[in-house]
Amino acid sequence: MKVYGDTNSGNCLKVKWVCDKLALPYQWIEIDTRKGETRTPQFLKMNSAGQVPTVAFDDGRTLAQSNAIIRYLARDSALVPRDAFTAAKMDEWLFWEQYSHEPYVAVCRFQLVYLGKDASELDPDKVKRGYAALDRMEQHLAASRFFAGEEVSLADVSLLAYTRLAHEGGFDLGRHAAIRRWIGEAEAWLGLPSAR
Repeated sequence: MKVYGDTNSGNCLKVKWVCDKLALPYQWIEIDTRKGETRTPQFLKMNSAGQVPTVAFDDGRTLAQSNAIIRYLARDSALVPRDAFTAAKMDEWLFWEQYSHEPYVAVCRFQLVYLGKDASELDPDKVKRGYAALDRMEQHLAASRFFAGEEVSLADVSLLAYTRLAHEGGFDLGRHAAIRRWIGEAEAWLGLPSAR
């Protein structure tokens, strides 16, 4: 399969991490979203939303949306809990990540790192909501080793992508000891270098 992605994107890295952890054969095709490479007729034929990541399978089918992709790729692996309710809790976190975490933590990072904005220029509501997401994660991780129980699941992969880089978006994890512990453990499990 071919994975079309931008290595600057946490959403794309989720897919790479799952492929690498599960030793799935794939070809990574680097796409520069800032140069409009997702807006070409060829790319839009694969993914009419013009977004990465996008996976093109050998049989011609394509799949988009990071959490849908990793859910599909890991469907028969230890990254998806066998217990149906625990798997549903994992899915709950996957949906929450895209709705209540990524739009704030990742967007603030994008504005500071890629648009060159100063932290004082960030939308205060996005910062507030980013901290609200981090506070919810902290509360959960203070009582649970990982997000869907005591083992790493796709929920951890998904939430790690931008949380480990939250400092690049101006977020201070100083008061989030449980998150910092979890980041270290999840990075080690995935074989990633520390982002801090």
